[in-house]
Amino acid sequence: MPIPAAPEGYATVNPFIITRDAEELMRFVVEVFGGSERPEARTVDDDGLLLQGEVVLGTTTVMLAERKPGWPFTPSLLQVYVDDLEATLERALSRGARLVTRPTDFFGTTFARVQDPSANLWWVWQHGEAVWDRPAAPDEQDQQDQPDESWDVASPELTYIHDTLLEAMSTLRDPAS
Repeated sequence: MPIPAAPEGYATVNPFIITRDAEELMRFVVEVFGGSERPEARTVDDDGLLLQGEVVLGTTTVMLAERKPGWPFTPSLLQVYVDDLEATLERALSRGARLVTRPTDFFGTTFARVQDPSANLWWVWQHGEAVWDRPAAPDEQDQQDQPDESWDVASPELTYIHDTLLEAMSTLRDPAS
């Protein structure tokens, strides 16, 4: 199936975050992840609340809006790739984020999770030589049709990653309440 045409600067799918204090979250995305605001997209509603703001982050446009009175708390779960995980986490924590999952090896790549001050969860990845990117060794060629049992083993790292997600999701609360 062909990839649908998207306007310049937009991906096929773009996240839209509805949050409390959208202006602050836009600054968080710009300062922590190196995004840049698209000022021409800024739209303010009749009530003075941000109806749409956009931050370009790599190949993706993240759209944001202010949660209206009476709208439910809807935290976002987002995945972002960065070149320097430690520096990104340092910036996130200095901007009020909470570390949910410390940097952990995940099959050859490294990932961590943070919860921003608006309670959105960010899966922050620094791509390494992931096992699925490596060419198979000659003795592994015969095994390519066999399932990889290492994915079924609960290593301490995978257990930690799993448990920190369960804990974070079970404690998600509206920061405004």
